[in-house]
Amino acid sequence: MKKQITIFLSCLLIIYLLFPITASADTGPKPSIIVNFKNMGDELCYGTLLSKDKTTGAFSVWDGNEENMPDAAYTDMDIWRAFVEYEDADGYYFLQKIFPCSEDKVIEWGYLPPSPFKILLYYPKSHTFVSSGIYEKYAFDSYFSVDMDKIDITSDTPLLIAEQSYSYARELFSLFCRIVVTILLEVGVAFLFGLGRRNLLIWIFSVNVVTQILLNLTLNFTFHEKGSLSFAVSYILLECLVFVIESSLYLVLFSKFSNLVIPKWKIILYAFTANVVSFGGGMLIATLIPVIS
Repeated sequence: MKKQITIFLSCLLIIYLLFPITASADTGPKPSIIVNFKNMGDELCYGTLLSKDKTTGAFSVWDGNEENMPDAAYTDMDIWRAFVEYEDADGYYFLQKIFPCSEDKVIEWGYLPPSPFKILLYYPKSHTFVSSGIYEKYAFDSYFSVDMDKIDITSDTPLLIAEQSYSYARELFSLFCRIVVTILLEVGVAFLFGLGRRNLLIWIFSVNVVTQILLNLTLNFTFHEKGSLSFAVSYILLECLVFVIESSLYLVLFSKFSNLVIPKWKIILYAFTANVVSFGGGMLIATLIPVIS
């Protein structure tokens, strides 16, 4: 029975990770592109992401119909027209989404951003446009940074240079903390169940080193590629799978390498409790030390 459950959960997880899940309602987190501008001055400046395609998500190129122009009560029409009239050398399109970069020092396109894309800044005082090269989304949440000290906007051909700024060091630190904390929690729960003998703890520790490393590596990959919602769902599915695997191993190992007579229900209850506790600890660490700062 345990073998069938393990196979079922494994297949369910593989299907979930390999194939996108489409919902009838437009819910859940969406991919994003965040561009931070370092050393940007206070001169009035607006920005956008130009798209290779004429539409993405809810945003699209203006069709030239005056009835489809934005509401002037909520839009600076002079700025909007300047972007509409801009002609990109590579044929990329303005999708009518504008960010006040001089205020926030950031472009944060959080709903189905264009990819590939170009960064475009507009300085209305001098009627100057500054564009970037072509970039692509590289993660579910793709972070870029542009150092404005390196850009001479007064030159004939100013070019914005963006660098990927995803916090891989923070991601690895969060991964390490989750692995260590979850292993310590599962070992600690063993004492509550009277399983604190040295030979049992060695097996509990060894099994958890393997399962927790594989679990957390998979979770990190899922977060990087699919975002926080998939991370949470995968965490639950994986913990169910880990519970079945660990309880099955403990049932074999404890009876084979221990002189104690340990009831099977106690071993299974321990595995269940330990995984519930480690799941809570892992989620707490993921909240306190998120991948992205």
